[in-house]
Amino acid sequence: MTTPLPGPAPRHHVHGLRRDLDLLEALASPEAQHAGGLGVVRLAQLVGREKSQVSRALKALAEESVVERDPDTRGYRLGWRLFSLVARTVEDRLVRAAEPVMHKLSADLEETSHLCVLRDQEVLTILSVSGHSFRVHDWEGRGVPAHCTSAGRVLLLDATPDELYVRFPDIPSGGGRSEVRTLPELWAKIQEGRRTGFAKVNEEFEAGLAGVSAPVRDFRGRVVAALNISAPAARLGHRLDDAGRITARAAAAVSAQLGWDTPPTRRPAPARPT
Repeated sequence: MTTPLPGPAPRHHVHGLRRDLDLLEALASPEAQHAGGLGVVRLAQLVGREKSQVSRALKALAEESVVERDPDTRGYRLGWRLFSLVARTVEDRLVRAAEPVMHKLSADLEETSHLCVLRDQEVLTILSVSGHSFRVHDWEGRGVPAHCTSAGRVLLLDATPDELYVRFPDIPSGGGRSEVRTLPELWAKIQEGRRTGFAKVNEEFEAGLAGVSAPVRDFRGRVVAALNISAPAARLGHRLDDAGRITARAAAAVSAQLGWDTPPTRRPAPARPT
């Protein structure tokens, strides 16, 4: 007995999916982002459908956490499940694009490279590669403070002074030899990274450890990750600038695979925090 091959989806299912996508597009619009969400009436106007149809569709999407409804304004916005799916997809693509570049970077510098992302006030390593063509896991999944690491300072390159104040109500104490103990000092280090294209630290995060990092940008030019080289200061400390430039070229190669192949336009820096 043969199993029949699945046929095309029924037309009403396809049409329903298209209508749901129209709603999601409307909720991702600048108007919705600015307002923090849109109500049923406005959404019906934007997609050209009856309010009752839109209301039923939104209720079904909310039950699956694809959209969320604000209990106070009764407006809808994109939900956590959709963002979670997108985040996992982007991170997977980032790792696939970065890993071969990291193998070459580690071989060129004969040091371990790390792919890092920002999580609140910490830097999280999502991939580590040694200079011997295999992965190492000591740092993967481990969080370290952003303010006193080269990766953290690179990951904050897009931040404004206001965003820094929100993210760091106060700089964590106990930074050892960190050169950053205040927000203005952190801002100065971020500006230095913008000028040079990479950030460097020498025994600021941990005694005997030096590192350099460069930004990985997505197709919009936004910093989404950092490529980092960390090694004993006795081995890397005297060549941080050279290592930084090499790491910056590697990060640019990953950025190109993510759709970013134009150098960022130099804009006047926002006002310095005081």
